[in-house]
Order: sequence, then C-alpha cells, then structure tokens
Amino acid sequence: MAETETRTASERITDEVTSWPGVEAGPGSRGEFAFTLGRRQIGHLHGDHALHTSFPKDLWGELIEQGRIEPHPVFPDKAGPAARRIETEADVGDAIELLRLNYDRVVARHGLPA
Repeated sequence: MAETETRTASERITDEVTSWPGVEAGPGSRGEFAFTLGRRQIGHLHGDHALHTSFPKDLWGELIEQGRIEPHPVFPDKAGPAARRIETEADVGDAIELLRLNYDRVVARHGLPA
C-alpha cells in the first residue's frame, strides 16, 4: 500500500504546505487547523473534509465560476471568504493548489517573514 493511501487528507495537505518556506501550521482559535505565513493565515482545515480560505473578490469570482470553491458557510453572501470540500484525491490536490495561490500572493506582496 502506498504511503498516500494510508495518510489522511489533512496529513497530506499539511506535509506539502508546511514544506513551503515560512509556513507554520497549528491549532487556530476556533478549532480549525491553520496555515500561517508570518501573521497572515493562508487558509485552514476543518478535519479531513473542508478547506476554508479567503481571496480577493476578483480571484474569488473566477474560482467560483471554475467550481473550485464555494462561498464560506459562515459568510454565504460575502465575496472573498471561501470553502472547498475535500472528498477525493483530486480535492486534496486542489486544496493544496488553492493554498499555494494564497501563499504566492502573500509572498509577492509582503515577502517571506523574517
């Protein structure tokens, strides 16, 4: 059995995302598992089944149109906060890609934390 078949979705996502320079991961204030770059959160997981993150409104709109995200359940009428269900291997890969989008945006704008 391959290693990816025995590791949970959150473990695989965490292994990848924490390999990026400057990213730290740990419990957030509301029971979530957060990925941070300095003081900025790039997204968080709720167990193995959901990624929550936030994007600028224009990018959020593009990602909604592509079906890659849906509105955040706590802010269903607000552009920006987003949710991604994690049910399949493809979802794990896309969750990582969405976190990478935020990571790259933060690094481009603010650089890596000191």
